Amino acid sequence: MKANHSWLKQVAKLGLLLMMGASMNASAGLFGFGGTNWKEEVLLHDGSKIVVERWHKRGGGHEIGSGPPIKEQGMTFEVPGTGKTVMWRDEYSEIVGSANFGILALHIANGTAYIIATPYGCVAYNKWGRPNPPYVIFRHDGMAWQRIQLSELPTEFKSINLVIGTSNNEKELNRLGKISVADIEKMNRYSNQPELRSILREAIKPPAPGSSINCPIATTAAGKPIAPEIDGKLLHYNWWPLAQDWCRCAFKTDQLCALNFDQGLKPPVIGMAVDKCSAFSGSDTSL
Repeated sequence: MKANHSWLKQVAKLGLLLMMGASMNASAGLFGFGGTNWKEEVLLHDGSKIVVERWHKRGGGHEIGSGPPIKEQGMTFEVPGTGKTVMWRDEYSEIVGSANFGILALHIANGTAYIIATPYGCVAYNKWGRPNPPYVIFRHDGMAWQRIQLSELPTEFKSINLVIGTSNNEKELNRLGKISVADIEKMNRYSNQPELRSILREAIKPPAPGSSINCPIATTAAGKPIAPEIDGKLLHYNWWPLAQDWCRCAFKTDQLCALNFDQGLKPPVIGMAVDKCSAFSGSDTSL
């Protein structure tokens, strides 16, 4: 009788553990699964170095057996010669299911900071206008971050100078605490795509194994691509800024926050006409 009672207790414990696991998985997006913070020694284009404080938090939906993605991330640094501390933050995007970007580089010239990022996955790639090369670039204007075109990025900026795979390198980031220039180069050595080795200035031509430019364009139920047209021709890449109004309509983007990260992006609406863009509130036309 005691043996039977002990067996029932073990079954009850097992059931409780299973329930706890299911509950944790269901609430992952709400509570997150931790994260980390660290410092990086960043080598700038002129040979000088600055120390950047970076962090990321995990959370959001994920497959069983895999860890949660980066839910949000950011960095803080002082702009040399100005005494000003600047913060950049990539918040959770509901449509992407995680943060928007993989951060590639930070460069500074004449007291102006620039961040080069790449969209995180195909949903983010389409959301941010299918840039080719696959970069989303931000410039700090002294008050806030603004998205700019690749042509506006100073040509002297060439290097990828931040740790790229922070999620995969999390244990090493925790162990080291402060990441040297040599450590950054070591962690990035397995990044084979050309756009992750240096800052490209020309569009990537397919096929390009592993590149975001291979991401498919969503289609309607009838198989029609959900993409803008310029002079009657389907635009496969660089929807921003050529078709930024279309992007705002297709993704139902309302007023964007100061960092240009949307707070309520929704899936594309099939068949929405471009002339309905004017019905949207907000004056910020950047995406």
